[in-house]
Amino acid sequence: MATLNSGLTREQAYELLCKYNEDPFHVKHGETLEGIMRYFAEQHDPEDVEFWGQVGLLHDLDWEKWQDDMLHTVKTAELLEEAGADPALAHSIQTHNSDLNPDLPKPEHIMEKYLYACDELSGLIQAAVRMRPSRSVMDFNVKSLKKKFKDKRFAAGCDRDVIRHGAELLDIELDELFAVVIKAMQDIAPVGDIYAEEAQEA
Repeated sequence: MATLNSGLTREQAYELLCKYNEDPFHVKHGETLEGIMRYFAEQHDPEDVEFWGQVGLLHDLDWEKWQDDMLHTVKTAELLEEAGADPALAHSIQTHNSDLNPDLPKPEHIMEKYLYACDELSGLIQAAVRMRPSRSVMDFNVKSLKKKFKDKRFAAGCDRDVIRHGAELLDIELDELFAVVIKAMQDIAPVGDIYAEEAQEA
């Protein structure tokens, strides 16, 4: 099976992210998803680690400037085409918004399923970690995450149904998804451990 090629170097992808995202949080979110996707690519598709990483890095490329559910990832496809990227990159990115825009492709490749499953969940984990004394994912665990997941008022913007559906797509239990994503975020730290970094700076 041929390896996937985005048509962009990692440097070009990162420059593109920074071009359309001035808020450091959005850049860090892209870097977090890049790290998580690379982590799972090493396990499931080691030939395509770079492609998985760029899917994570650029998954919200258009969100800061076009905060519209129906335009989300549609604009990304246009921006990537302008940048000379292979259409396969936009296709994989668009799958994570297919719930909100039925015209977009559904997640089918395992890479797309991990993107879908990890996007909202990583945000919930970071919000939960922020409340901890250490402000770090390194001493975070599944039990603590389950408490925050059940509290619908906590990080209410993180869609629990999307996270549940992500586990279903991957055919694993919710607790297992929690465990592997926490492990991924610990493994890629300090990338993604953004509040621990802030605490150190303070």
